[in-house]
Amino acid sequence: MDLNLLMGLDALLLEESVTGAAKRMNLSVPAMSRMLARIREAVGDPILVRAGQKMAPTPRALELRGQVHAVIWEASRLLRPEKEIQAPSSLSRTFILRANDVLAGLYAARLVEILQAVAPNIVLRFSQEGEEDVEALREGRVDLDLGVIGATGPEIRVQMLFRERFVGVVRVDHAVTRSEMTLQLFSELTHISVSRRGRTHGPIDVVLGRLDLVRKVALVVPNYYAALFVVAASDLTVAVPQRLAESAKEYLPIHIFALPMSIEPITVSQAWHPRFNVDPAHKWLRESVREAVKDGFSKSRA
Repeated sequence: MDLNLLMGLDALLLEESVTGAAKRMNLSVPAMSRMLARIREAVGDPILVRAGQKMAPTPRALELRGQVHAVIWEASRLLRPEKEIQAPSSLSRTFILRANDVLAGLYAARLVEILQAVAPNIVLRFSQEGEEDVEALREGRVDLDLGVIGATGPEIRVQMLFRERFVGVVRVDHAVTRSEMTLQLFSELTHISVSRRGRTHGPIDVVLGRLDLVRKVALVVPNYYAALFVVAASDLTVAVPQRLAESAKEYLPIHIFALPMSIEPITVSQAWHPRFNVDPAHKWLRESVREAVKDGFSKSRA
């Protein structure tokens, strides 16, 4: 199969549409249809089949999608001018990082500072967490995944950045700040649950349940920043990552306390597709993320 057919196959697998692939390839729809026919003959599989008003990939197409995109990416990398690879100052590139609001809020400023000092034409685009699918890494829709990395494909590279524990937060003049925080007192507080899916139950409730204790959740919000602003202006309490709490304390009238229970720390990592292993720009991005996280940790402990 020649490179043009591979590029056509890549476009078809990404778009799952002949019309969409034609636009991506800057071809007419009839020309793209003819290319699909050649691809089907070469692969021995229909690749895309009609499913109602749309086209759906076959199992063979799904199997090929990540591999084909990796081959196209490697080919394009080999054909880049050498100076583009070796001169960060002239690099013009957008990196897409998938991360939650906490990581973006804590480390984006320092990461941009590190990158801009060497490559002023670099752009970072943070993509909100949602469906943390591995396909986004395989297809190049996400350059780097940051956060608590779940199950991935066997080829995905994962590097631990840090381990984080949770702490409790109330407003600075809350009555409980004058008392020792016990499990009983903690369970009697009115809580905020932080959940993108609207859940009111989590690891804290599991621990309390083992002791026949139940907490009252009065509010559910989708992110920790919203929870901290609410806590600062109310009698509610919330459990948040320690680094976020210590950073927020500089700007909000909040009091931080150790949770009166043992909650397993979370492991925050970065994950990427192995085709980026030898890419100098991507390697530099990963090293910069590690530096930004380390700097942020040092500041939070200062």
